[in-house]
Amino acid sequence: MSTSLLIPKVNTLNVYWLETKFEWLKTVRNPAFALPTLLFPTMFYLFFGVLLNQGNVPASTYLLCTYATFGVMGPALFSFGAGLAVERSRGWLDVKEASPMPAFAQVVSRILVSMLFSLIIVSVMMLIAVFVAGVNLSLDQGLLLLFVLILGSLPFCLLGLVLGLSLKAESAAAVVNAIYLPMSFLSGLWLPISMLPGFLQSFAQFLPSYHLAQLTLKVIGQDLGGAIVVHITALLIFSVAFLLLALKLYAKARS
Repeated sequence: MSTSLLIPKVNTLNVYWLETKFEWLKTVRNPAFALPTLLFPTMFYLFFGVLLNQGNVPASTYLLCTYATFGVMGPALFSFGAGLAVERSRGWLDVKEASPMPAFAQVVSRILVSMLFSLIIVSVMMLIAVFVAGVNLSLDQGLLLLFVLILGSLPFCLLGLVLGLSLKAESAAAVVNAIYLPMSFLSGLWLPISMLPGFLQSFAQFLPSYHLAQLTLKVIGQDLGGAIVVHITALLIFSVAFLLLALKLYAKARS
């Protein structure tokens, strides 16, 4: 293959790398986003999962999975939802649209940054769980938990993309919170879902966060017993639905 044929491919990869690098720098330099996203799930787990359940290792293990699910949803929803809405209102997306940069690079860079935040959040919580709460996770369980949580954040990135393309900057953060917090509670991420009323337990099956939490709980053998294929299929359906809606909103915005 000639050198001339390789140059465009290398440049494209470099564009994706630079966009991801600067998206990461922009995100970590924004304390209003970075600090709550990193600290709140960790503090919640430390308080509810460790301090209030001292000596109760099964409860600390259960809450590690549910609060980690809560943790990975945050950067996905706020980076795309609130962050994108603000940039759209300031015209930054129009500037990027006019540049030679591939439009898809904006989405890929945000997904990678969101997943990197998720990796940090879950890793810190797992260290607290193992060294402070006495949770006993095998290496396979730890790696599988990381894989499920990071990959499972994808439908929430796409949901955030839908919100970022449809909300106004002034209301984006409030609307994202109005979706994020109730969805977490109703999915049993703060309290074991068996403690919720029966009708709420049934409603939880229509939420992506419930299915991701059940996949994580299956890793430690504390899920409700549903089939893995059901949870994965549900997350795929949510992902496809959010992606189609985002494409429709994007096409509408361009027209």
